[in-house]
Amino acid sequence: MGKIFFLMGKSASGKDTIYKELQRRLPKLRTVRMYTTRPKRDGETDGEEYYFRDTAFLEDCRKNGSLIECRTYDTVYGPWSYFTVNDGQIDRENGNYLMMGTLESFERVRSFYGEESLVPLYIWVEDGIRLQRALDREKGQREPRYRELCRRYLADEEDFSEERLEQCGIKKYYDNEDLETCLAAIMGEIYSYT
Repeated sequence: MGKIFFLMGKSASGKDTIYKELQRRLPKLRTVRMYTTRPKRDGETDGEEYYFRDTAFLEDCRKNGSLIECRTYDTVYGPWSYFTVNDGQIDRENGNYLMMGTLESFERVRSFYGEESLVPLYIWVEDGIRLQRALDREKGQREPRYRELCRRYLADEEDFSEERLEQCGIKKYYDNEDLETCLAAIMGEIYSYT
């Protein structure tokens, strides 16, 4: 039975970079894409970072029973939803998977597929470094969304609190101050299961 390696962490912890590097370095790991109704950022491609869909698609998934989990955030630009769909991307009988999401999505996906199926990979970065990375990324956007950056930063403090991590049984974390060191530790964890 295959494993789902679930990458998560606060915003600007480097999840996207780590996800892409793991895809490149471990091509046998199949990737699972989540869906979102938020607009694409500069440089994003539909089907790479996310499947970018509208709210009508999300409602169809609710109605037809394929929605595994959904989180909707009341952003300064209106509601943005992030969601996982049972769309055939995962076949646990055939291989291991790499997935990325939040602590809340981890809980719901684990509930859907079973606790023994998921391996949490929690990325951690010191808050000052993380905030600077977020600011640098936002400055590079055609239309920087600083208010939304601040909202996400503060929401992450609650979403990834020590209590919440403990409730989810997450005791191990991967420090991403140095990307190569972090990747080596994560790949070691993945190899221990495969």
